[in-house]
Amino acid sequence: MTSQSGDDGQKKHREQISVHSLHRYPVKGLSAENLDTVTVEANQCFPFDRAYAIENGPSRFNAKEPKFLPKINFLALMKHERLARLDTSFEAETETLTIFREGRQVAKGNLSTSIGRNMIEQFIAAFMREELKGPPKLQSAPNHHFADCPDPLVHIITTASAKALEVILNDKVDLKRFRANIVLETTTPWTEKQWVNKVIKIGDVEIEVIDETGRCAAINVDLETGKRGRSIPATLTQHFNNENFGIYGKIIKGGQLSLKDAAQIIE
Repeated sequence: MTSQSGDDGQKKHREQISVHSLHRYPVKGLSAENLDTVTVEANQCFPFDRAYAIENGPSRFNAKEPKFLPKINFLALMKHERLARLDTSFEAETETLTIFREGRQVAKGNLSTSIGRNMIEQFIAAFMREELKGPPKLQSAPNHHFADCPDPLVHIITTASAKALEVILNDKVDLKRFRANIVLETTTPWTEKQWVNKVIKIGDVEIEVIDETGRCAAINVDLETGKRGRSIPATLTQHFNNENFGIYGKIIKGGQLSLKDAAQIIE
């Protein structure tokens, strides 16, 4: 990709890049919350992103001394595609989660209270009863997140690569399958593969690109039907010799992100 020198002497790519959409996932494995704007801090995830997880039977998680645990300890789309049949909304001010199934409200609870968590747990116990290893338990801890990696990162994909993947698959792909925090509008497919060790600057926010994102079976789940389809990781491996799609980034300077914000890549 061509680049030009900026006023500060740093190289910036010529391609026009902007914020297409913003998302967070308050409860691991459940649906996305679309955001028009979000304020982020350095060395942190999106606020309330994967702030909660549903423990699938007893695990080693200790809320008093929280540590990273693999997603196999929790309900997640990788193994529990039935979760995709649920839609959720989350009120950050009250930490209230509402669950819908086929457009009908089926559960609601304030996740900051034991009664509220119990309301959600009771519904999940019935809805997921055939796949549970024990009573489900909503887990959380201050300043802890339940993402797929231990470090507080954000996940980013681009529209051009998603469109190119649709061509490879000969099928439409819902962007939300990839559970990204930031979707960037781009014109050049796979350009984000060149961004590792560079910085994405969006307004005052700066995000250092750490690595490409290795994909798991979660992205095979059709979010409309809750069923698995063609193996996208296998297709990626066939074409690129790896299962990578998207990138992980570390927020190194905080600020506000909004839809349609211009972005630039800095060497």
